Amino acid sequence: MERVLGIGGYFLRATDPTALSAWYRDCLGLDADEHGLWRQETGPTVFATFESGTDYFGSRDQRTMLNFRVRDLDAMLAQLRAKGADVAEETQDMEGVGRFGWVTDPEGNRIELWQPA
Repeated sequence: MERVLGIGGYFLRATDPTALSAWYRDCLGLDADEHGLWRQETGPTVFATFESGTDYFGSRDQRTMLNFRVRDLDAMLAQLRAKGADVAEETQDMEGVGRFGWVTDPEGNRIELWQPA
């Protein structure tokens, strides 16, 4: 059986694509080139499905949620707050998995930040 090799891209609709791309660059440090190509660090990727009624993604209108691995969750959340981003107050610890926090981008997409264990 042929298998996929990994995530090849994640695409977002945006009212202002240029501004949203700038937010991801300026707030999260996502350094994509003019074609959106981003060379990410090697690490684990989780692919999981959730019940359709979950509120884990924030708005019920949001069908998917992007999760970024981070080195230092507390430092990333502080950086986002300093830039005026909409950061959730709560964080979550999952034994053996890591720590999680959330931010909502300017277009209303909830993003999960994960500091692996």
